[in-house]
Amino acid sequence: METEKGKGKLQVFESEEEISVSLAKYTADLSEKFVRESGAFTVVLSGGSLIDWLRKLVEPPYIDSVDWAKWHVFWVDERVVPKDHPDSNYKLAYDGFLSKIPIPPDHVYAINDALSAEGAADDYETCLKHLVKNNVMNLSVASGFPKFDLMLLGMGPDGHVASLFPGHPLVKENQRWVTFIKDSPKPPPERITFTFPVINSSANIALVVAGASNAGALHKALGNGQSSDLLPVQLVSPEGETTWFLDKEAASKL
Repeated sequence: METEKGKGKLQVFESEEEISVSLAKYTADLSEKFVRESGAFTVVLSGGSLIDWLRKLVEPPYIDSVDWAKWHVFWVDERVVPKDHPDSNYKLAYDGFLSKIPIPPDHVYAINDALSAEGAADDYETCLKHLVKNNVMNLSVASGFPKFDLMLLGMGPDGHVASLFPGHPLVKENQRWVTFIKDSPKPPPERITFTFPVINSSANIALVVAGASNAGALHKALGNGQSSDLLPVQLVSPEGETTWFLDKEAASKL
């Protein structure tokens, strides 16, 4: 099922397998478009189940047809732990996806895990500014923040995205590109995260949400009710297009 809403394009699938198939085609098609237009594809990953949903990209036909050498991979948020730690989003992506594709190692931008949370955030923002200076990626004309080609996001049952949690002051951060959190309500407590101005400067955002535990937050985000107390996911409003990949359990209250 596919519908258009004010919050973007909604696609509801019968199973997570169908989500994976559709998400792979969507990502591969955008990769082809941006590589053709600009010679590079800047894609931002998140943690959680997202990496598993990308598994079809490392199977035919995409594993052999995508121009992996032109990919540049980033993380919308990262836990401040060693790269080989089970909580690391980098490790999750590397083990499940990145190790299976021929992407140049210097096109994978992990955090410096030897630094503090604050230092890692500063370092990651400096890295992004260097890439902008070298024309690997562009700034949004409208916002002045970095403009990624595709940002792949998940959502928690509380409506959080990246490491931007309901009621936390970082939700309102509008100057920094990358910031840090030391009191995450979801462990581990120390993380870095892109801010909403960066998230919303994206050319494309895919929000991938599955499971009945997310139905309530999804109903609040996409339903017809009005609330002044916005969830972080309701603040996702990119310059480009939002596409929701939902399973029927997550969408059960819509």
